[in-house]
Amino acid sequence: MVGGVWTALGLSLTCLSALSISPAWFQTPTFSFSVLTYCSWPLGNSWNQSCTIFWSLEDMPDAAWRVSALMLLGGWLLLASSAVLLLSWSLGPKGLCPRRGSGLVPGMQAAAATITTVGLLVFPASLASPLTKGACKSSSMYHGEKCQFSWGYVTAILNTILAGLLSIIGWPCMTKVQGRAIFFSRDTERITLMPETIK
Repeated sequence: MVGGVWTALGLSLTCLSALSISPAWFQTPTFSFSVLTYCSWPLGNSWNQSCTIFWSLEDMPDAAWRVSALMLLGGWLLLASSAVLLLSWSLGPKGLCPRRGSGLVPGMQAAAATITTVGLLVFPASLASPLTKGACKSSSMYHGEKCQFSWGYVTAILNTILAGLLSIIGWPCMTKVQGRAIFFSRDTERITLMPETIK
């Protein structure tokens, strides 16, 4: 039961992370951008957008943008990989892996949250790039001037927090019994302790 809920949460978090790729991280009335795209439109006509995708690292305006893109994509790939592992463990036969996801997946989720956090912290440094300075009217590093946070960046932050919490939920439970550590897997193993009888 717990493994199924953990799997569902991991898959839904991965799908929500796909929303973070939207071009709405920072926005002005005529321009928006994120780590992979930017869009512009005439004032008052936001339905007539012209968007550009950065297909390679060379297309990105500055080094902070490139570092942020690499970190964010790495974190999102780790999160997606952990979701695939969770899905395979929940759909596979129970005898195939006795301690399902007890060590590898929470570690992958924690690494994904950490790497994504670094990428999110580095990205506002790209406000000093020539592309954003022109659109945001003299913005500087970590100061957006006319550019404001938008829903895409906030969604990416919330996804990172949830990935960190999901990794904490997934760490194996451990208890000490007579000096020995015993690992409990929440949904596949059960240990019954009997008191010692003296003869």
